[in-house]
Amino acid sequence: MNPTSKAQLQIHFCVLLWGFTAILGKLITLPALPLVWWRMLIVVAALALLPRVWRGLRAMSPRLMLAYAGIGALVALHWLTFYGAIKLSNASVGATCMALGTVFVAMIEPWLTRTRFSKRELALGVMVLPGVVLVVGGVPAGMRAGIAVGAMSALLVALFGSLNKRLVEHGDPLTVTALELGAGTLMLTLLAPLMPLLFPAFAGPLLIVPSGHDITLLLGLALACTLLPFTLSLVALRHMSAFAQQLAVNLEPVYAIVLAALLLGEQRELTTTFYVGVVIILAAVFVHPLLGKPRRLQHPEVLGTAEAKGAAD
Repeated sequence: MNPTSKAQLQIHFCVLLWGFTAILGKLITLPALPLVWWRMLIVVAALALLPRVWRGLRAMSPRLMLAYAGIGALVALHWLTFYGAIKLSNASVGATCMALGTVFVAMIEPWLTRTRFSKRELALGVMVLPGVVLVVGGVPAGMRAGIAVGAMSALLVALFGSLNKRLVEHGDPLTVTALELGAGTLMLTLLAPLMPLLFPAFAGPLLIVPSGHDITLLLGLALACTLLPFTLSLVALRHMSAFAQQLAVNLEPVYAIVLAALLLGEQRELTTTFYVGVVIILAAVFVHPLLGKPRRLQHPEVLGTAEAKGAAD
């Protein structure tokens, strides 16, 4: 098998594993805050075992470490709102909201990088609006809070994805991931006492050991759906065109919705209107790489901390 074909199989396997993050988030009985806290803590603990991470930290300036720590706080809030959206609705709704990340990047990245807005990317934002309207109208009223929280999560992934692109070349990718997630874990620890007042739906005790069922799923979420695809994607994305890479990662919400239907039976909770809206949103996201000359992804390691992996392109 040639390197390009092998890379295609590897990246689709990664995207499939990323698609399971929404499913596991629904199956884990913990509220959003302890779920994210344990996930981040497990990943950081695993990375702390690697000498490469410590060498990277020693080589990093305090100012750069502080910048990565700030991005890590955004990562933590993204994951918190992502799993909060799933808890308030279901895995299909949460995954669909993540597809909005590409639209938010089109609006945010030019502002952060002080470049001109792209007309084709602004057109992408207009294209998804009918889909968003249909998605909102196609879910039970009790799930609509999950859509609002999911949209906030997509906005956060656009923010930290754009910021990561500016800074990621200055540090080893595993070190950057460990530092960002470590800072995010610390921020959630400090935020935990305020959560019952700020977001009671997300709150939960951090220091109570999860059940055996939840521990097993958390290990799968942290190791099989975070570290494994992160490492594998660093290899695969170096043998793929940007066009092929973007089409592959855009499949993540598709995989998540199909898995949610097969494993959780969520199609019974949602109407045809919802799925029509999903098709419109995903069509716009898939059209995006067709509208202009594709750029090679310079730093695929920015995918490591996002649920919406295509949003950081």
